[in-house]
Parts: sequence; structure tokens; C-alpha cells
Amino acid sequence: MGIKLAGKPVVESLRENIKARVSVLGEKQITPTLLLIRVGEREDDIWYERSILKNCDLLGIQCRVRELPVTVSMDELKQVFLEENHNPNVHGIMIFRPLPEQLDPEVVRNLIDPAKDIDCMSPVNLEKVFEGNSNGFAPCTPKAVIELLKHYEVPLQGANVAVAGRSLVVGKPLAMLLLDEHATVTICHSRTKDMPSVTGKADIVVAAIGKAKFMTEEYFSEGQIVVDVGINDDGNGKIVGDVDYEPVFEKAKAVTPATGGIGLITTTILLNHVIQACENLTKGN
Repeated sequence: MGIKLAGKPVVESLRENIKARVSVLGEKQITPTLLLIRVGEREDDIWYERSILKNCDLLGIQCRVRELPVTVSMDELKQVFLEENHNPNVHGIMIFRPLPEQLDPEVVRNLIDPAKDIDCMSPVNLEKVFEGNSNGFAPCTPKAVIELLKHYEVPLQGANVAVAGRSLVVGKPLAMLLLDEHATVTICHSRTKDMPSVTGKADIVVAAIGKAKFMTEEYFSEGQIVVDVGINDDGNGKIVGDVDYEPVFEKAKAVTPATGGIGLITTTILLNHVIQACENLTKGN
């Protein structure tokens, strides 16, 4: 039986650091402020928004929400970004995605000021991740994976890591962050031949496939660290990961749970980025 790699201790450690930095900013009369842009009223957006607001409250970060109608035009959205990019009282901006069909995601990605882009939407920040430049903002989920592994003192230098999934949101940027930590990375995807033979040989496996319980115990071997990034509905209203948790938990050395794992850390990383953006934008104040 393995060890459960819970997200809560990682979050607590990150929160202490954030609170200390909020306090330093407060001494300079600066309140770190996050702006959330929500188009329409998708249930999961509203759920995530509530979670962010609650966490902001807890950490002394101000959070403002701009609700836009689901029919908002590209020009209207451009105007919102123009205003908020130039608003000195807003340090971080995040827009909930996916967006309605009339809004071109490629255009939207380029609207945000990279200095306020706390969720790594801008190609400028993504490029920095691929260049190994830590001055930008990496996507929050890959960063959460790194924070979890470091918190539990999982050795990354020289480790063989298999990342299952090649999306630009998780798989590819995570591979870059792992390379920065001197790990040896293999990216697996839907066309990988005999994926279990690849994942089974790794020291660390990260599941970011996006399919409920896709990775069964045959994908893993004893002594492995398994990080499950997936958040899926199992069809009965229960949240499950990309990993079939129970049998894999019996086999592996350590596994993250689907709830209370990486997802829990991701929101805290987002708020950590708000503080980082605020510190950068108010330097010299």
C-alpha cells in the first residue's frame, strides 16, 4: 500500500509564504488585487470563482469580478482588457475558459498584459516557460505538480519522469518545468505505442490524459510516485482522476488523490502569482 500525497500540507506551506508577502506589501499601503473576468454563467466557472474568492479572503488579497454577458462581442472584450491592463489598481487578471464561440481564443490570448497574466494565457509567458525563463508565469497546474513533488522531497534531478498527456495547458509546459529541475522526461500521448511499458519504467508518472480512470494498474510498477492531474466526472456525479486510484494506491509507492490533491494546490499557485505580479508591478513604491 502506498502513501497518499495530499495537497493540504503543500497549500498550508504556500499560504504562509503568501501571507508574509501580503504583510510586507501592506506596510507600503499596497493591496494585491486580482480581477476575474467571467463570460456568462457556466456552473464550473462560478464554482471556481467562489473558491478563488474564498481563498483571496483568507489571504488578504482583494478580488473583483467583472461579469460579461454570454453574447459579449470581441470588441467589447478588447475594451475590458484595455481598461484593466492600464488599471494600476489591478495586478493580476484571469479570464475563465472555455469561452463562447464568437470569441476567438487565439485573439483573446494576446489581449492580456503579460505582466498581469497570472494564469499563463499569453504566448509571451508560455514562451518563457519553454525558454526556461522563470521571470514569467507558468501555467498553474504544472507549477502545482512541481510544488507538490518538492514539498514531499521527491528527488527530481536525474529522475525518469513519464508525463501522460501533451496539452499546452499541462503536459508540454510541465515537461519544460521538469527539465528545468534536471529530470529526464518522456511525454506519452494517445499514439504512444504500448504506453504501459513506457510509464512502467519511470520513477515518477504524471497522469494528464483527461479521461476518467484511464490509467489502470497495468500502467504502473512498484516503487513509483504517481501524480494524478485529472479531474473527471465518473458519470455518477463523483469526481475521479485519470488514474484508477484504489488498485494503483495498493501498488505504487505514493499517489495523489483525485480530490484534495493537485487541484487544491492549483488555486493557491494562482494567488501566489497575483502576489508575484503585484511585487513586480509596484517595485520601487
